[in-house]
Amino acid sequence: TDRTVYQRYNTCKFTEAQSIRHSDCNVNLSGYDDAFMAQLEGNLNPFFQAMCRAQTLQLPHKRSSMVSLDSIRRDPRWRDPNLHEVISMLSHPMDPVKSNAAAYLQHLCYENDRIKQEVRHLNGVPILVGLLDHPKAEVHRKACGALRNISFGKDHNNKMAIKNCDGIQALVRLLRKTSSMEVKELVTGTLWNLSSHEPLKMMVINHGLQTLTDEIIIPHSGWKRDLVDPSKLQSAEWTTVFKNTSGCLRNVSSDGAEARQRLRECEGLVAALLHALQSAVVNKDTDNKSVENCVCILRNLSYHVHKEIPGAERFQEPHGNHLMRSIGHPKKNETDCFSGKRPKGWKNGFMDRKYSTLDLPKCTELMKGLELLYQPEVVRLYLSLLTCSHNHNTLEAAAGALQNLAAGHWAWSSYIRATVRKEKGLPILVELLRSDVDKAVRAVAIALRNLAMDRRNKDLIGNYALRDLVGNLPCGQQHPAKNLEGDTVVSILNTIHEIITDNPENARLLIQGHAVQKLVAINKSSQSARETKAASHVLQTIWAYKDLRNTLNKAGWNKSHFKPTTTGVPKKPKSAKQGSDDITLPLMDKTQGQKIAACIPSVNFY
Repeated sequence: TDRTVYQRYNTCKFTEAQSIRHSDCNVNLSGYDDAFMAQLEGNLNPFFQAMCRAQTLQLPHKRSSMVSLDSIRRDPRWRDPNLHEVISMLSHPMDPVKSNAAAYLQHLCYENDRIKQEVRHLNGVPILVGLLDHPKAEVHRKACGALRNISFGKDHNNKMAIKNCDGIQALVRLLRKTSSMEVKELVTGTLWNLSSHEPLKMMVINHGLQTLTDEIIIPHSGWKRDLVDPSKLQSAEWTTVFKNTSGCLRNVSSDGAEARQRLRECEGLVAALLHALQSAVVNKDTDNKSVENCVCILRNLSYHVHKEIPGAERFQEPHGNHLMRSIGHPKKNETDCFSGKRPKGWKNGFMDRKYSTLDLPKCTELMKGLELLYQPEVVRLYLSLLTCSHNHNTLEAAAGALQNLAAGHWAWSSYIRATVRKEKGLPILVELLRSDVDKAVRAVAIALRNLAMDRRNKDLIGNYALRDLVGNLPCGQQHPAKNLEGDTVVSILNTIHEIITDNPENARLLIQGHAVQKLVAINKSSQSARETKAASHVLQTIWAYKDLRNTLNKAGWNKSHFKPTTTGVPKKPKSAKQGSDDITLPLMDKTQGQKIAACIPSVNFY
């Protein structure tokens, strides 16, 4: 069993664009003759009649001006139209009536699930979708605004209703033809809402991926040449439309292997996302929602990249020999990435006998597309985000991207693990173990586990990270001040297990750090079978080092303390390797009761 762990999820909710209230229910009917106006008023409900008559009011300096709903409401003949009347006005021959009916629907549907359901039952959704192709900007703008509010929320029937009348295709067509930034925001916001529903993710990809990339992601990311200085790339523009689009792509990137591959192969997408993040780092603007979305997309696209890219088998290393790449002699001038010195207590020549510096491959041609995902150069970008950002989701995603890239037995993961060390990334990750944010601690712990597959990294992590890892462990039923979730505790235990496996020196450091007391307490009294099982693996590995038993006995420990607890703990198959922790299966989101999909799932944004 592969001990490598991949990051596929977090504990966020499904993301959607924010629902918006529309108060622009003004109408301008100037330009129509009196006969037509009289005929129109006879066919309209009093609400719309009042709006039509308002055009003929002789207001000082405002003849034929637009009159607001507040003015009309003062008319004693005014009454609210019922929903059936409003929906019928969507099909009226007059464009201003259509647009005002759509605007009124947007207003009514604002955070009102009952009205949304009624609109759906009265077949208002297909009419609104049809208006997206209307040539008048006012009409398709307000229709799109209504659809955005209807698509927002937990009722996925509204999203399916839009899909069932080819709403996704209509939204993409509107995005291609419009030059209005407001319309683009409404379209991308609606697509963001739709993309939060699992069955619609591939449809969004099939009909909108390249358009979203070409129309929004690339232009707003700054990944284009400066007109004045062609050698200079522009900075990213953190616009609402970019936030909506990156949120949509973040959602669809969690759908599975096919979705990930489609996004990896989308021309210009990966390069634009990486450039946007580089721009954020340079400009010290790393805490906004768009940056978070971009990192989450890249983390998802990095998941299983060593298995899913075309021709991946060419880069695979023989299983079990992945550590052999680092056996040899180090460069004389290479120092400890934590302090510039070798760790205290290391014997002379210890590193010389066991480790080497891994020579990174030289690029013979310009990398592009999905190849950019796993180039060692991206390590510096993710480490910069881990250093600069204060956004917890961004920190988790950046650590998760490193975790995914360091996973697997292939050449590029070896380069990534070595590059993290060379770029002084291990101290950055260890520092984040002290965070109070559960999901960030978990992502960092698992990233360190994958990085420890490199023997040099394993020694460094053992010297400098064990104390913080142990400090995050509960003591039996008493959890530390952080109150970390069970999944995080299990991840920490499995990382400790990886660090001490085939490394008695790290096991000795673990004992000296007073970890045995905590491990025994978890093994004996934890209410979680997974925590008990993981702690048992660590204890058995410690006891397996016979040279350490004398030290353990002197501290008052004996063989009975290191035996696995059988009560409530499922038996481990004989063929499975100790320390494996398969967190790639979908987990339940404790707050929503919905299954979490692969990678970073869709997340609700209000």
